[in-house]
Amino acid sequence: MAKDTKEKILMTALDLFSKKGYEGTNIRELSASLGLVKSGVYKHYESKEAIWNALLDRMINYYGERFGSVEHLPPVPDSLEEFVSMTMQMVRFTIHDEQIVKMRKVLTLEQYRDERARDLATKHFLTGLTEMFTRIFSDMMAKDLLKRDDPAMLAFAYATPISALIHLCDREPEKTEEAIAQVEAFSRHFIKTYGKDLSSATEGP
Repeated sequence: MAKDTKEKILMTALDLFSKKGYEGTNIRELSASLGLVKSGVYKHYESKEAIWNALLDRMINYYGERFGSVEHLPPVPDSLEEFVSMTMQMVRFTIHDEQIVKMRKVLTLEQYRDERARDLATKHFLTGLTEMFTRIFSDMMAKDLLKRDDPAMLAFAYATPISALIHLCDREPEKTEEAIAQVEAFSRHFIKTYGKDLSSATEGP
């Protein structure tokens, strides 16, 4: 029961922080949203800062396990088409998963206030994606699916516009389907440019 209450506190805090920011949310409002008195919240977390840090810890694990990270890499694709499918699955997840969307909004709001939020925003909005795709591209080159190139530079070029389109969906949800279509078009352009034509390599004279 205590574990369930702690989880509810974190999810309610995530919702409030994503709408009002950390400074704009107080324990009284949080406890009222949960149907608790303030002491009921303090029974599980000693302060708002403790809730904040527990929430960040939870979302780091949630994101890594479901979306992927350098520590939780998705399976390396066996074909270029499988690579496009993997990209689209990742993008649809991060755009539509309610907790991930709220956390992205929290990090956007709090990156200028909190050093840990700043570091996580940098990781989740840029460096984490780049590092993950660097590993994926390196392995795809080893499988002879991609032309030999600098995998880190390719990953940077690939991840940056995709991240920008994900943020567009957060700002303007009505453009979500258009943005998803743009990601797929970009992914297909990428493999057309950097993918290896295996059929021609295996054809006889």
